[in-house]
Amino acid sequence: MKGAPMTDAGAPLTREELRRYSRPLLLPEWSEAQAQERLKSSGVLVVGAGGLGCPALSYLAGAGVGRIGIADGDTVSLSNLHRQTLYTSADIGRPKAQVAAARLQQLNPGVGFDVLPALTEASAAQLIAGYDLTLDCTDNFDTRYKINDACVAAGRRWVWGAAGGTEGMLSVFGPGSTLRSLFPEPSGAESCDEIGVLGPLLGVIGSLMAGEALKLLGGVGQPLEGQLLTYDFMSGRFRKIGLRPARQAAALPTPIL
Repeated sequence: MKGAPMTDAGAPLTREELRRYSRPLLLPEWSEAQAQERLKSSGVLVVGAGGLGCPALSYLAGAGVGRIGIADGDTVSLSNLHRQTLYTSADIGRPKAQVAAARLQQLNPGVGFDVLPALTEASAAQLIAGYDLTLDCTDNFDTRYKINDACVAAGRRWVWGAAGGTEGMLSVFGPGSTLRSLFPEPSGAESCDEIGVLGPLLGVIGSLMAGEALKLLGGVGQPLEGQLLTYDFMSGRFRKIGLRPARQAAALPTPIL
């Protein structure tokens, strides 16, 4: 079954937009679903503008999502630069959300950007309600659970990803499967500061997260709802695992970033 579009009706494209998005519009699956128009009318909240958020944000902005919220309270550090590709050495010490929005605006002036503080338990419901879809690009279980609980309460689907060391994973969560059913308790190391990470791994997972968002917003393809996709960087292998609400975390790789 194809993913139902998050936005029922799209906004007409201008001549400039028809040129900008001419390559995806060549795809019958994309043009016949009026997916580009739906993207233009959609809003996406990206929580976390780090290793996963940078590639996800770049592809969402490039694809023409109409409005993108960037929620991150962190600043750029030197150790970020090998994997967080929206930033340069000149940005060290500056707010990530602010820098990312300015850089992405140069990539696509037709997209609107909201620079937002870090998501908290108090702000989660309101932030998530303001957008059609949320991408969880965070790096700790505390924030992940806040996103999970707010999306469940609102009856929303959301895209989740995690990566660290040499392994990554992603899924689309919704009423049938949630992060808490997959990982009832925080499991293992959570930070690349503790175990390390390779930049391209984050690029792969972040790009796939953007792809899932485009399928959901455009109403095309088969989103990963109810499935977990894992990627082993060293072997180049992908594995897809069907999820059940009661599946135990012990049977799965540890999500880290």
